[in-house]
Amino acid sequence: MSHPIPEPFVWDESFKVFYDKLDGEHQGLFQAIFDVGKTPNDSGVLAKLVELMDSHFAHEEREMKKAAFDGHDEHKDNHDEFLASLKKLKTPVAQESVQWAKNWLVHHIKVTDSKYSGKLHL
Repeated sequence: MSHPIPEPFVWDESFKVFYDKLDGEHQGLFQAIFDVGKTPNDSGVLAKLVELMDSHFAHEEREMKKAAFDGHDEHKDNHDEFLASLKKLKTPVAQESVQWAKNWLVHHIKVTDSKYSGKLHL
């Protein structure tokens, strides 16, 4: 199932996972991907996206582990695959790669992250 990618690429309430800290981090990820698309030649902007993703994934995985969330391992694998691909990107970042990251984040939040909603102890 495909989910529409918002244009402009900004977080809205349809992406809520109902944990304020995680929702705030997701908002930052939307902004970071938007920034890469806007300034594809800026290696600092790309590095910030990688750093934010890495930090968010680590936080989310810790919370899933603390709650003994059943889907933790599969979720972590999903994060690891995306992050490995993201780290391979170089500037200038192709718009095709920006679109890939947008699509991944939208799908991941709407489908994968939604599975832990109501099951974490934040």
